[in-house]
Amino acid sequence: MSRINVRHPGFLLTEMLVATAVMGLILTGLALAMNGFARFNRYQLVRQRCIAAALAQLDSIAAMGNPIPQEDFQRLWPKLATSVSSSPGAGQWEGLTLVEVTATAKSFRKDVKVRLNRYVPGDSTLKDDSKTNPIAKED
Repeated sequence: MSRINVRHPGFLLTEMLVATAVMGLILTGLALAMNGFARFNRYQLVRQRCIAAALAQLDSIAAMGNPIPQEDFQRLWPKLATSVSSSPGAGQWEGLTLVEVTATAKSFRKDVKVRLNRYVPGDSTLKDDSKTNPIAKED
């Protein structure tokens, strides 16, 4: 008598374990990639906020002669700090004032620092030459 091999439909236990392990590796790789993208996007968002805050300070100084008031700045950009300094222009820039605004913030463990400069008309210095907006405490 010959024996007939009968194949039963379905999966073996080892096939299920291998499929589960492969799916776990794929999901782990996907989670790590998404975490990297999230960190990069957060850094870019904080950098854009620093640029916006520094530009707003420069525009305020150019238009009104003084930086944005502390309470307004903290309301608009609660986790940013800026420092403003000015110096008289030299050479071809004589008669103008060089205003430098530095905006800083934190993105995860990275410090984001943006420094913008602009010459403004007139030789008048800022009313508060080194105005600093401290970083707000995180809750």
